[in-house]
Amino acid sequence: MVPTIENYQSSLFDFKISTFCPNTRARCGYLQTSHGLVYTPQFMPVGTAATVKGITTDQLAATKAQIVLSNTFHLHLQPGEKIIAEAGGLHHFMGWKGPMLTDSGGFQVFSLNNINTISDHGVIFQSPRDGSRIELTPEKAMRIQIALGADIAMAFDQCPPHSANEQDVQIACKRTHHWLERCIKVHNPEHQALFGIVQGGCFLHLRAESAKAVTDFNLPGNAIGGVSVGESTEEIHRIVRHVTPMLPEGKPRYLMGIGTLQEMNIAVASGIDLFDCVLPTRLGRHGTALVRGESWNLRNSRFRQDYTPLDSTCPCPGCKQLSRAYLHHLVRSEELLGITLLSLHNLTQLIRFTTSMGQAIRDGCFSENFAPWENASPAAHTW
Repeated sequence: MVPTIENYQSSLFDFKISTFCPNTRARCGYLQTSHGLVYTPQFMPVGTAATVKGITTDQLAATKAQIVLSNTFHLHLQPGEKIIAEAGGLHHFMGWKGPMLTDSGGFQVFSLNNINTISDHGVIFQSPRDGSRIELTPEKAMRIQIALGADIAMAFDQCPPHSANEQDVQIACKRTHHWLERCIKVHNPEHQALFGIVQGGCFLHLRAESAKAVTDFNLPGNAIGGVSVGESTEEIHRIVRHVTPMLPEGKPRYLMGIGTLQEMNIAVASGIDLFDCVLPTRLGRHGTALVRGESWNLRNSRFRQDYTPLDSTCPCPGCKQLSRAYLHHLVRSEELLGITLLSLHNLTQLIRFTTSMGQAIRDGCFSENFAPWENASPAAHTW
């Protein structure tokens, strides 16, 4: 029996699979955390600096978001983990009552490579805020995440760029595995789950070696990192299909940085449980709405006199109460309300989609309703 939010009591982290799809590797289940349940598969909104941009926590809860991600590196810079810890931890600081996950800062090793220096010891950054010297090591990344107090912490890793050659990717993998061992020595497992991260770039033999090295530590969960860093969607699918079966079946599997319907669809069919991506709110800030697998630029004049809802099946405020014409007006007028409404809509779309995949798995119709090999666009599915 799948527990409900109401009868959930346990304060321990756990993962249970409730149903498998008989025709694919898809499965649905739930994470138990001290801040509530997370049903899988699930999309996690990104609140990098302890906020999902332009959205209150009450508005975020209304999207049916179950777990939120924040970032260790950026919170270390501002306001600092000491302030957050004194406020009672990240949940209290930002007013979010549900589960949370913190990234380790490993992605910033990739995204801020023009202002950092990497060694086996760790990474030295030039602060993007004031130019000061910032050192991040596996030990420091763990101590910061312990102070932040999220339910799930991520190991500190090195994410190489897509263009890296095999030798450089191999070095990054060995460093990631060594850093993981150092993370484990510092981390306190009693109050927080630690997930390891599989690297390896586009080299499948390195991915296999990394999966073996990471899963040998028998951590509560495992992630696939180093995708969506410049490679094609076909390459992402190839990596996911290759690596996912190598991750323990009884542990949650997290595909980092992915947030389009087709990519999540194929990943769930491969056995992935969790996703995150900045895409829905970034698109919202630029006037773009995600509508059943398509991206609509609301600045386009075709919406100027369109008085129909953006998506009549969507429960978000912008779709329930307002027209495409009004959203077009807000975007063209550069009103902040337009950014908020489109961000809420986009988040709702992705969360509804992953929730619907889970329901389809439970109902035994995932392979019929969400089979990625039958239709390249999930927009055709009923959800």
